[in-house]
Amino acid sequence: MILCELTIFPTDKGESVSNYVARCIDIIDRSGLPYQLTPMGTILEGQWTDVMDVVHRCFESLAADCRRINVSMKVDYRAGDASRMTSKTERIRELLGRTISV
Repeated sequence: MILCELTIFPTDKGESVSNYVARCIDIIDRSGLPYQLTPMGTILEGQWTDVMDVVHRCFESLAADCRRINVSMKVDYRAGDASRMTSKTERIRELLGRTISV
């Protein structure tokens, strides 16, 4: 199981690229994979091939009409099938003994 933090956007479409980001979020949302949208990127969770397929589809969607695309990814792999999307932050809350902003 992997957690993948993905940031993908065109760099040749001006100052605001939210329409292009929304196009990718639509692909991610329709994939059925667990994900968390943040202001700076999106975290996806799943098996390597499933997550990389979604990343590939996002790239191909932008490449259809964008000449320059920035892609930044961080991947954390851990053997097993247990979800870590929320458990990692829950563990920090537990250690601190208080609610934190997530």
